[in-house]
Amino acid sequence: MGKKKKDKQKQREGEAQASPAVARQEAGAGPPPKMKRKEYERQMRVLHGELVAMQEWVKDSGAKICIVFEGRDTAGKGGTIKRITERVSPRVFRVVALPAPTEREKSQMYIQRYVTHLPAAGEVVIFDRSWYNRAGVEPVMGFCTPAETDRFLELVPGVEKAMADNGILLLKYWLEVSPEEQTRRLESRINDPRKIWKLSPMDLRSYSRWYDYSRARDAMFEATDTAWAPWYIADADDKKRARLNIISHLLGQIPYKPLAHRDIRLPKRRPPGGYQQPDLPLRHIPAPF
Repeated sequence: MGKKKKDKQKQREGEAQASPAVARQEAGAGPPPKMKRKEYERQMRVLHGELVAMQEWVKDSGAKICIVFEGRDTAGKGGTIKRITERVSPRVFRVVALPAPTEREKSQMYIQRYVTHLPAAGEVVIFDRSWYNRAGVEPVMGFCTPAETDRFLELVPGVEKAMADNGILLLKYWLEVSPEEQTRRLESRINDPRKIWKLSPMDLRSYSRWYDYSRARDAMFEATDTAWAPWYIADADDKKRARLNIISHLLGQIPYKPLAHRDIRLPKRRPPGGYQQPDLPLRHIPAPF
């Protein structure tokens, strides 16, 4: 990595992370207070600019980036993915959130339906839950047998090694949330009509199985945390800090180059050439605001 790249990365990390709250935490004064919206948006603006620079590098270099988000229910996977993708092109950043498998898919090799969604050159694919369902929700909720999970954990490091050997940069994030914060978030879904759609019967069934999920998570880490595809853990009790930390870390894992400044000027509009607005019976929407 060249000096300019190092300086740019240090600048980005300082802008996106350096704050009194983080310094307080590093000094051993306990967890920082919840981040304020204004500070959060200021830091996010910097990171969004870097994500655009990363996007342009991915397009230009033909890189293949695959990002996996896993974690407990309510950990904030969907919100983090939204902040990553809201300022970039959906033609480059593609989000994959597969529904329950069909009967045909159930008869396939387990990872088969995920492989078709892996990135091609110039793409960033984000999995909102992934093949790791077989290591988490499926065994905990009884959707697969212990033998099927054991077999998956045995095979998946080799599959991910094949992905790495074929030029895919695989980043795996686990969002961790405390039991108290999970309870608070689920209760907010119950009481907020804007969030009730997020509360599925599966959430309610899985809520009581906290320690079953903990055991499944630990087994998954032990079997699949490899040199070519390590797991990265994010404390997600504070959603704002978690999103900033994850995006900053993600950017640090990808060897993109900053965008060169372009001097862009709008061209002059052509003259109307006799054009006149036609008198058509068009339907304009009401404007109560």
